[in-house]
Amino acid sequence: MKLALVAGEASGDLLAGLLLGGLKQRWPSLRSFGIGGPRMAEQGFQAWWPHDKLAVRGYVEVLRHYREIKGIRDALFERLMADKPDAFIGVDAPDFNLGLEQRLRAAGVKTIHFVCPSIWAWRAGRTANIARSTDHVLCLFPFEPELLQRHGIAATYVGHPLADAIDLSVPRSAARAALGIDDAQPLVAVLPGSRRSEIEAIAPTFVASVDVMARARPDLRFVLPVVPGLRDLVEPLIARHAPDAPITLLDGRSHDALAACDVTLIASGTATLEAALFKRPMVIAYKMNALSWQIMKRMQLQPWVGLPNILCREFVVPERLQTEASPPQLAADVLAWLDAPQRSRSLQQRFAELHQQLRRNTARTATDAIAQITGQA
Repeated sequence: MKLALVAGEASGDLLAGLLLGGLKQRWPSLRSFGIGGPRMAEQGFQAWWPHDKLAVRGYVEVLRHYREIKGIRDALFERLMADKPDAFIGVDAPDFNLGLEQRLRAAGVKTIHFVCPSIWAWRAGRTANIARSTDHVLCLFPFEPELLQRHGIAATYVGHPLADAIDLSVPRSAARAALGIDDAQPLVAVLPGSRRSEIEAIAPTFVASVDVMARARPDLRFVLPVVPGLRDLVEPLIARHAPDAPITLLDGRSHDALAACDVTLIASGTATLEAALFKRPMVIAYKMNALSWQIMKRMQLQPWVGLPNILCREFVVPERLQTEASPPQLAADVLAWLDAPQRSRSLQQRFAELHQQLRRNTARTATDAIAQITGQA
């Protein structure tokens, strides 16, 4: 069995790594190759390009890297044509993957898209492109297959692999012990994103928010997980915006941080779902290039941006975007969770129900679907 995969950033690498675990159980001699990261490499994946080459978000930001990204996509297509896989699996990254899938499908390669593009949130017109590009979509959320099938797109709900990977009960004490945090110490996890562009756009505001909170509550401690290779961006920001705040930088270990914390200040993205699966109160914030924001805002189809709010269909946690994401506002929102334990407990119960809903043994369910699509059931 030969499978080509493309995962375009840290969250895609995580999803693809979990999927590859299930695929290898079905096909122990599986060969997998394409574009990916360290989680995929742990499963024997051969990365021809690293996943962070595609970790660019926002229209203006993508334009700056367009020539390089297009060159990678063209080179990957030619390489796959020289050694055709049994199927191509595009893991999220729709702007990169759908165009590649369309070319591969026209050339006779079965194409599977893992993670339904957010047509229910914005860019609903993308359904025609999905229908042209992919033979099957593996959906993370239960409402997606019906929506796709209305447009003639075959789809299967496989649940979210993070819901399988994260325990239903949160190991708070063990995580705190691992981080050297006392059980009684109030702790805030600060997660400003996994992309370099996100760190540049969001982390200064997050770190300045930490300074506001530390001054208001001297007993607070903070942990900030940093993706490998980005520490050089974060350390100067702390020195500049919060030199006296008790911030501990972690090399990765975002799950330890989420398990250990009382509340998290977090950038919009997959990490917000992880925080919900850890049953943690949160404040979601995001900033990007102003022009990119205006373009995306006009395409937005619903009032929520954060995944926990989208899945719960209401604002169960605050969202602060662009100019609303100011240090005083974010600090006030985080401290409000610490001052409302009953509100936090109610939210944790809501997130526990969501966790159960998303548990589907994703690796096995997705592998079953892939076996059917490739004729190797």
